Amino acid sequence: MQIGPRYKIARRYGPELFEKTSTQKFALREGQRAGKKMRARSDYAVQLAEKQKARFFYGLGNRQIRTYARAALLKKGAAADALITLLETRLDNVAYRAGLAPTRRAARQLVSHGHLTINGRRNTIPSRAVFAGEMIAVRSASVDKKMWSEDKEIKVTPPWLSYDKEKRTITITGSPHLRREELPFRADVVLEFYRR
Repeated sequence: MQIGPRYKIARRYGPELFEKTSTQKFALREGQRAGKKMRARSDYAVQLAEKQKARFFYGLGNRQIRTYARAALLKKGAAADALITLLETRLDNVAYRAGLAPTRRAARQLVSHGHLTINGRRNTIPSRAVFAGEMIAVRSASVDKKMWSEDKEIKVTPPWLSYDKEKRTITITGSPHLRREELPFRADVVLEFYRR
């Protein structure tokens, strides 16, 4: 997916969408531009903005986010939680959350180049859903590559993932339970956009 100018998108929707714009430098730069008046927005504009935030945060196209939203609306229970679960259990997002890649885009590239296996089988589809009990590992031919250097900062692994640093394996131990405050978008408003 072609994202476009990240600084411009971050100014419109919020700096937490990209790792590049979640820095102190960007915050200081935006502080100098403060004082711009915002006019009242319609319900449609608010829903569209939340949908765009979800798209850019996970690096999805319009068709992909629509597919996930419609699948979440069909599930029983809280549709917003179902949407978050569908987005969080993508293979590229799991690789990012475990700390194998510094960004979601890097994790997507890692998967599409075939560096990861699921239960011993090589996978090149970043959008593949992973389920509880599955094991994701770095392919044996890719273990000695420079991208796995140990001097990178260690991320906090979510409780629904188990990461073994020595073997470079990720085990899915449950389903993701994210609080809505942890995400830069509101999943229920995204679903309202697709309920129209």
